[in-house]
Amino acid sequence: MTMTKADVTAVAVKHPVPHLRPRILLKNADRSALHPTVLAEAEHRAASVQLRVADAITSFAGSMWFVYLHIVLFGVWMLVFENSPWPTLTLIVSLEAIFLSTFVMIGQNRQAVFQQAKADHDYQEQGSLLKENTELTRLIHSLTEEIHARVLADVQAKQVAAAGETTGV
Repeated sequence: MTMTKADVTAVAVKHPVPHLRPRILLKNADRSALHPTVLAEAEHRAASVQLRVADAITSFAGSMWFVYLHIVLFGVWMLVFENSPWPTLTLIVSLEAIFLSTFVMIGQNRQAVFQQAKADHDYQEQGSLLKENTELTRLIHSLTEEIHARVLADVQAKQVAAAGETTGV
């Protein structure tokens, strides 16, 4: 099997990277390609200052830059500012862990609400599609029966005509 240039191009196209921050998602994405619930949630989160701040914190706290920054800061702190056994650093790290775990829970709660809204939307869409497909199936069935009856009537009429010709009537 040989691949055409179009096939190679189609394979080379990658799915766009999803953006964690709604304002960036809304600015860069093709809105017609977004799920309606994703679009509604992104618009809701982009409209609120509080949610934009939470999105900024959680997107940074969940990145490798956050890890690199902490490696450097903790290394500098331990080597330059603290004497053994680093009580101030321990306090700072403990407080940061409390805040980060709170941000993780906030993010999980928001994600759960989003997933529920998306699931509800998908359920409604599937229900309407099921209803539409059922109606189409019934219509196809009735049309098939009508066509079958007409073809059968034509065949029977031809058989009657053929039988009349053979008997000489």
